[in-house]
This record gives sequence, C-alpha cells and structure tokens, in this order.
Amino acid sequence: MLRDRRGTETASPSLYSPEKSVASAAQPQTRTSNGLDQFFSSIEDRENLSILDFAGASQANVGFITTLGHRIYSNDILRTLDEAFGGEGDFVANQADPQKASYFLQESLDFSERSFDGALVWDTLQFLAPPLLQETVDRLFHVLRPQSTLLAFFHADEKANLVPVYHYRIVDKKTLSLTPRGERKPAQYFNNRSLEKLFQKFNSVKFFLTRDHLREVIVRR
Repeated sequence: MLRDRRGTETASPSLYSPEKSVASAAQPQTRTSNGLDQFFSSIEDRENLSILDFAGASQANVGFITTLGHRIYSNDILRTLDEAFGGEGDFVANQADPQKASYFLQESLDFSERSFDGALVWDTLQFLAPPLLQETVDRLFHVLRPQSTLLAFFHADEKANLVPVYHYRIVDKKTLSLTPRGERKPAQYFNNRSLEKLFQKFNSVKFFLTRDHLREVIVRR
C-alpha cells in the first residue's frame, strides 16, 4: 500500500481476508457514540490539527475533519493487516513473523515522533496478537503529541468467536454511520484491566460500554 503525506493512498488488492463476504449493497446503520463525542470535545476550539484515521480513505471523514479546520491522514489498517499476514499459514500466527510484522508497522505507522494531535483507531487493534499489538500501541504513543486523544473500539463479548467489522464514517461529532464489511475473529479478548495495561504509557484511559457489546475507549496521551 502506498500512502503520501497528505493521507491519500493507493491500495493493492488484498491477498487474504478472514472476513465473511457481505453483499456489496449492505446498508449502513447509524448510532450515537459517547467515545466520538469525547474525542471531538477534546479538540474543540483548536485549529490546524493533524488527525490519523485508521478507517481508510472516506469522503465523509475527510469532509468532516477538514471542515473543522484540521488535516486528516487516512489508511485502511485492516487491509494492511491482510496484505501483511494473509495468504499461507494462520493469520494470527503469521503476526509473529518479524519480516511481516516489520512490513505492517512500516506501512501503518511510518511517521516521525509527535506527528499527530489525535488518532481514530476504531476497532482495528483487537485483531492484533501480542507482541505486535503492544508494539503498535507503542508506535501510536510515539507518533501522538502530548495531550492528544486516541479513540478505539473493542467488542466486549468474551464468548464471541467472530465479531462484526465495519467501515466507520463520521456523520457528526456524536454520530457514526457503520457499513458492514463482514466478520473477523479477534486475536484476543479485552476487558478493562487488560486495556489499562495495554495503554499504560498513556496518561488516562476511559471506557464506555454500549448496548451492542462494544467497549469505546478514550485514551489521553
């Protein structure tokens, strides 16, 4: 995947996808998000910020962020995961391959220190296995500026073998449009304690548990 420093990208075809196929006409659903509201409240009354978006290139997200007077850098991390670890072998076991892990980190987080004022990570981290997960979070800590905010989602149903995956599109500061993109097997289950440990380098971690078993996490750098 190629990405320029303006956040645009050209993605090569995915080599492997653990997602179940979904109809191309899958209808989006809208939902309010306390985590999204907290994220935008943290950057309210500020201008000319740089926001990292893991949802991939989206006109809705680009339009909303730039209208606020900020810059957005987009990358579809789930696609990059498939490029790095799909194909032969087990998807999760492949994440222990140093060469493949290096490729993933290079494509996803090849930014200088303190490049961003916020990160919209969405639900991507739950598909990373340790130690790659911790290294990815450490890279996020590295590229975020002090006092910045990170938003991440984790499914809270510990019995689920597969969890739904979405394209996340911003409607307004409190509302998301979610378009289904299949299901994936999470690499591990996360509870509040494990998430606090995962983000222990950061200043604070705050949780919102939704009705649809989604744990929204706001992390302060």
